[in-house]
Amino acid sequence: MTSNGLRAFLARRHHADSYVLVLFFLTALGVLGFFGIASEVSEGEVFAFDRWLLVALRTDGDTSVPIGPGWLHTAMVDLTALGDTAVLTLVTAVVAGYLVVAGRVSTAAFLALAVAGGALVTTLLKQLFARARPDVVQHLVEVSSASFPSGHAANSAICYLTLGALLARTQASGPVRTYIISVGIALTLLIGSSRVYLGVHWPSDVMAGWCLGGVWAVLCSLAARKLQRQRAIEPVGGVSGPSRPDTLE
Repeated sequence: MTSNGLRAFLARRHHADSYVLVLFFLTALGVLGFFGIASEVSEGEVFAFDRWLLVALRTDGDTSVPIGPGWLHTAMVDLTALGDTAVLTLVTAVVAGYLVVAGRVSTAAFLALAVAGGALVTTLLKQLFARARPDVVQHLVEVSSASFPSGHAANSAICYLTLGALLARTQASGPVRTYIISVGIALTLLIGSSRVYLGVHWPSDVMAGWCLGGVWAVLCSLAARKLQRQRAIEPVGGVSGPSRPDTLE
């Protein structure tokens, strides 16, 4: 191996190690955040911040009227629909179909299992904690399930971040990968925030949902990377643009 080749190899290894360490750190923060909130919720606690923010998002003297112009209310209702089970299922099916057509059948199967598995975990946690929905403001959309963790926040993170991570790994262009991940993060944040604005979740429900979904997406990304290295699912490259070497190899 030439000196230039050795330097390139060490640079790739440094990048890979840094990537794994950052993901590990974010995962640890997510786990600590979730369990910290869950511990208080299991004791029946409602954070002062929860009550304050929900009330702050309503006009003075009327908890049925949200702050802001009428179009903002309409926009929040539309945004929250992007986290509905039907929409997330449709989005997952469309992306999985794209991967199948592109010849990445194993990646499509991994994606479907990852999203479905995350949704199942969220549902089980809702039943376990059985936290009541907020009662300090009027709900602006219909809800029926338990409050903790927010299913919209968790499932949108699980779906859009996992989709983003897997799709990004099919792209050779760094800016394209960054854009895909950024869109997934933006959608996750907007959907979760809409649940608080509409008064159907305590803010701590949403924060816990983000932690849960983010950790799940990170774990799925690491699992996909390992499976790609083992050729259990299709390696990076081959859908659009030239192949690029996996930075962990």
